[in-house]
Amino acid sequence: QVQLVESGGGLVQAGGSLRLSCAASGSIPSINGWYWHRQAPGKQREWVAVITSGDSTNYADSVKGRFTISRDNAKNTVYLQMNSLKPEDTAVYYCNGRGKGNNAWGQGTQVTVSS
Repeated sequence: QVQLVESGGGLVQAGGSLRLSCAASGSIPSINGWYWHRQAPGKQREWVAVITSGDSTNYADSVKGRFTISRDNAKNTVYLQMNSLKPEDTAVYYCNGRGKGNNAWGQGTQVTVSS
């Protein structure tokens, strides 16, 4: 099994930046895709970004060009660098690791962007 713990959320003004971290432990080699998702109040959870075990990345259109997903294998940590934040980016952000026999989720971290 894999355990994930997010951190780095907070309150930021529009146009600002935050970096989210997702610290992983457990059966990490079983994970072949690391995802960030978010859920805004009253809305369904949506996918934000993914990085594969081969370091391929992809982004939702709503964050493309503003967010960057990366990972540090030595630290077993996945990051989401968020720049040019907008009020509509306000949500709880979740880290998700998927692989053979694993679909692990973190507890989420709140990001609030004020206008």
